[in-house]
Amino acid sequence: MFGKRRWQFAACCLLTAVLTTAAIVGTEAVLLNRLTGSVSESVRFLRTMKLLKRNYNGEVDNHQLFDGALKGMVESVGDPYTVYLNKKDFQQLSEMTVGSFGGIGIVFGKRGNDYVVISALEDNPGAKAGIKSGDIITAIDDKSTREMNMEQVANKIRGKYGTTVTLELKDKEGKLRKVNVVRAEIKNPSVAGQMLANTKIGYIRIAIFNENTGDDFAKKYAELEKQGMQALVLDLRENPGGILDAGVDVARMLVPKGPIVSVIDKNGNKFEETSSLEKVKYPLAVLVDHGSASASEIVAGAIKDTKSGKLFGVKTFGKGSVQSVYRLDNNTAVKITVAKYYTPSGVSIHNVGIEPDVKVELPEDAKVDVQLKAAEEYLLGELNK
Repeated sequence: MFGKRRWQFAACCLLTAVLTTAAIVGTEAVLLNRLTGSVSESVRFLRTMKLLKRNYNGEVDNHQLFDGALKGMVESVGDPYTVYLNKKDFQQLSEMTVGSFGGIGIVFGKRGNDYVVISALEDNPGAKAGIKSGDIITAIDDKSTREMNMEQVANKIRGKYGTTVTLELKDKEGKLRKVNVVRAEIKNPSVAGQMLANTKIGYIRIAIFNENTGDDFAKKYAELEKQGMQALVLDLRENPGGILDAGVDVARMLVPKGPIVSVIDKNGNKFEETSSLEKVKYPLAVLVDHGSASASEIVAGAIKDTKSGKLFGVKTFGKGSVQSVYRLDNNTAVKITVAKYYTPSGVSIHNVGIEPDVKVELPEDAKVDVQLKAAEEYLLGELNK
């Protein structure tokens, strides 16, 4: 009698355990099904995780499994600017925002499977080491970049002041070289300018669009006007972009009343920045190249579309998307492309770039800046009309 009761008790416990396990698995499946919209996809995910934990000949860390799943999920959208930031990546991003990091002063983007240097900022370690726009970053400290995402490449280049990073680069001719660069505090000079010799043509160079660019541009513009400026060359070559609002501030001084740029999200919501300038004051020439990206392309695109001036040089980079960073918890985040830029004519420049009105190549060994020379000759012609 006692044995029978013990058997019944054991059977009851086993049944309870089975039902509890089934309930837990069922709950997991229901939650995943709500996310995926597919029972089979949910079961496939759970089965893969359980098979790994049960059968893999080695240690299986739950955190690594979930990190890997999140990384793969985010990368599956196929956008190099949309990335999952694990604890290490997010920590490095946070350190960068508080200034406790060093860098080499380059800006890069992704074309196909390659990480391409958009710009090596003036007077910074990368430029001093000979890194140029168009160089492809093939390895960092002897580790191939092929399997890295954008954030991982950036984080490997960053580091403590005074430490050295080794980049393997492929130039436009396909030749490989290695450069050792000592990390330092990055200088971001924004605006510089002068009058071109023996002319009434002003020249303003914008190296990057930061929070001070709009004010700095306005001051330099006014300074050149006092010196007799009657035409302007705006140099956006090797300018990787920066703050959208700064680009808009500059464009508002150069393009007539109307749209400058539109930002449209996935739901079709449209936000438009406009100019209230009644009339363009001076003939304008804009210098662009493959290193002109993002905010630079917003300015160049607005000028070209509104015919406020002419673009000289070669096609721009083609970075016309907007990213936002969303924290998942205290240690991780996801950076997502949330919108795209459109020029006043409604054209998306993303992965396309902007063709100049006048194409002028600048040879590597050029002793004369032929792009600037072409722009100057155009403006002299406009002033002599």
